[in-house]
Amino acid sequence: MQIKDLTALYLSELQEASSFEGQVAGALPELADRASDPALRAFLSDDMPEARLHGERVSGLLEAHGATERHTDGSMQRILGEARDWAAQIDDPSVRDAALIASTQRILHYEMAVYGSLADWAKQLGLSDLETLVAILEEDKRADARLTQIAKDTVNAKAAA
Repeated sequence: MQIKDLTALYLSELQEASSFEGQVAGALPELADRASDPALRAFLSDDMPEARLHGERVSGLLEAHGATERHTDGSMQRILGEARDWAAQIDDPSVRDAALIASTQRILHYEMAVYGSLADWAKQLGLSDLETLVAILEEDKRADARLTQIAKDTVNAKAAA
């Protein structure tokens, strides 16, 4: 797609978001299975429906604009590949949990960067999508804060021991 204006850029990035939400929803069960900390395992399991819901909401925005979903987001593919590698290569459960948290936060931070840009562009373009995008962004921020708390409360200390 040739990007000639902010609307085209917005739709292209929205397509990327749709792609990465599907990838994340597909990867979370595998990551949850590798977690040993009960709070982390619960977080990863509880976040699965949220990722699917985010994907559905983004797909709805695309549909409202008459846009289709497209290719796989390569950035998220690489982030998830690293998460899977760490989950498979780290034998110590506590260290693996610390790596899973770092990987999941990397996923969330990437998502927050995308949704922050999309929300601002939607605002500049006067699109009603803004409310949905801000809601997703806030949900990702809360998820990141929960992960930070899990890391600080138990996981990082266990990994360092």
